[in-house]
Amino acid sequence: METTEILKKVRKIEIKTRRLSNNIFAGEYHSAFKGRGMAFSEVREYQYGDDVRDIDWNVTARFHRPYVKVFEEERELTVMLLIDVSGSLEFGTQHQMKKEMVTEIAATLAFSAIQNNDKIGVVFFSDKIEKYIPPKKGRKHILYIIREMLDFHPESRKTDVKQGVEFLTGVMKRRCTAFLLSDFYTRDDFEQALTICNRKHDVVAIQVYDQRAKTLPDVGLMKVRDAETGHEMIIDTSSKKLRRAHTQYWMSRQQALINTFNKSNVDHVSMATNEDFVKQLLLLFKMRG
Repeated sequence: METTEILKKVRKIEIKTRRLSNNIFAGEYHSAFKGRGMAFSEVREYQYGDDVRDIDWNVTARFHRPYVKVFEEERELTVMLLIDVSGSLEFGTQHQMKKEMVTEIAATLAFSAIQNNDKIGVVFFSDKIEKYIPPKKGRKHILYIIREMLDFHPESRKTDVKQGVEFLTGVMKRRCTAFLLSDFYTRDDFEQALTICNRKHDVVAIQVYDQRAKTLPDVGLMKVRDAETGHEMIIDTSSKKLRRAHTQYWMSRQQALINTFNKSNVDHVSMATNEDFVKQLLLLFKMRG
């Protein structure tokens, strides 16, 4: 992609996603992703109902009456975006490619984060770690992230969610909020890795899929290609049996994915490329708020 074309696209995404984060997400994001750390603020006299574990024994001894430490929630967060850059994201039939939607969602989350004075970092993964951008603050940093998302060329086209999740667990020493963005078109079992990661961090999974993955249209013979392996085949979409089997396969895969998220205790949302992601994100934020 030409540099001028990339910059135009970056600007377009900035205008759209900044407006969304300013007008819609600022308050919702704030209440949904509160700082999890607690910072010491001050001491005050003990009041009935205070937790005795918060008593400051040094101050208590000095004044001969009980004083407790008051803690304040640390508002500043570190937000990590775990972005799937495998071949299957370069697919879209109706509204936009999955990759484009993931970029818009990630940019909206990033702008919501800097409004909140949070740091933001990114991990691009396929079936390996493709790129790590350490967390920083500021608009310039976000524009760099968006530019990378638009013009990033992964070395591998395959997916291994476990790789991305395990890398995050290892690289982030302090607790962070992590958004895992993928179509989860993966054959690896990442449940244990996700459970471990979510104990250390606050992980939220966002699945982006194309409607055709769920229901095949009746358009006769169709050539289909696996974006990750390159395997091609001709299918007859006029067959009701085939269309039904396709939908059943999707449903069973989807149920297995939801089970993985539930067992890992990870909040999650699924959205199709022809849906309004704003509505879906707001539902996710309200669920957490």
